[in-house]
Amino acid sequence: MRNASSFYLSALLLSAVLSASAAEIAPAATYGPELQGFDYPYPLKHYAFESQGAHVQMGYMDVAASGKANGRTAVLLHGKNFCGATWEQTIKTLSAAGYRVVAPDQIGFCSSSKPEHYQYSFQQLAINTHALLEQLGIHKAIIVGHSTGGMLATRYALLYPQQVTQLVMVNPIGLEDWKALGVPYRTVDQWYQRELKLNADDVRSYETKTYYVGRWKPEYERWVTMLAGLNQGPGHKLVAWNSALIYDMIFTQPVFYEFKNLSMPTLLMIGDADNTAIGSDIAPPDVKAKIGKYNVLGKQAAKLIPQATLIEFSGMGHAPQMEDSDAFHKALLEWLAKQ
Repeated sequence: MRNASSFYLSALLLSAVLSASAAEIAPAATYGPELQGFDYPYPLKHYAFESQGAHVQMGYMDVAASGKANGRTAVLLHGKNFCGATWEQTIKTLSAAGYRVVAPDQIGFCSSSKPEHYQYSFQQLAINTHALLEQLGIHKAIIVGHSTGGMLATRYALLYPQQVTQLVMVNPIGLEDWKALGVPYRTVDQWYQRELKLNADDVRSYETKTYYVGRWKPEYERWVTMLAGLNQGPGHKLVAWNSALIYDMIFTQPVFYEFKNLSMPTLLMIGDADNTAIGSDIAPPDVKAKIGKYNVLGKQAAKLIPQATLIEFSGMGHAPQMEDSDAFHKALLEWLAKQ
């Protein structure tokens, strides 16, 4: 009996060791090419249409007001390393305040199509978004754009000025023209090779340093898993290729030259410690030293936009809506209430 008991105990210990080892080497979560398997905070719907000769679809969330409806709609446009889902807290807050909220994923991102061949432009993405809103019966809206979504929001507002009641940009990138400032050009093929290597550790390291001013919070990990899991899933190459095309669009299509043409009340919400600048990793030291200075860029942008209000979040980085949700949403709701 003692031998049998000893053998049984040894087997249990061995099983525990093997299980622990398996857990240590288990691969991180991966998702399908349209982020299949990732849980969105609200029901995910799809808008199917034809674009550039291809059948494509945009994923989106359409969330009704949970508080007393005020008849206003806010459209939330995500950034390059974000998705509609990353607006989770903003959707909840705006909905509770009486707003209908629509948060789409743009073509090439997240739950939307990743075409093999697509000519990316902010005009095309704006037209796609406008078509979605028309189908939903939304003819006037508050347009809110974060990061790359800020560039898209600007283009949308320039294309459809009569349908944008207010424009909000949250740490938009493209407040300067990197190529004109001396940042070297990466070809699409070079971006593609870079994106093929993307992994969770690199994403976390980059975002900690560039987005969050060295301060990492456990709740950010969900968005790292989302981004890395999409890239490393079964759509790996197609996801990386679309990402490369999108980076080229961002680098080559600055919109801040046209800020002077914005005709609607505009709110700039800027974490002033942000240092995001596309291509800064390959820029010469003298160029790198002068780009991505949001404590300067926010003020410069506010002077270019005719009806601009600037709210700066001292010491915050690229995503103040995630870093200090309460302060951010209080400021946003107060400004919207005045409009």
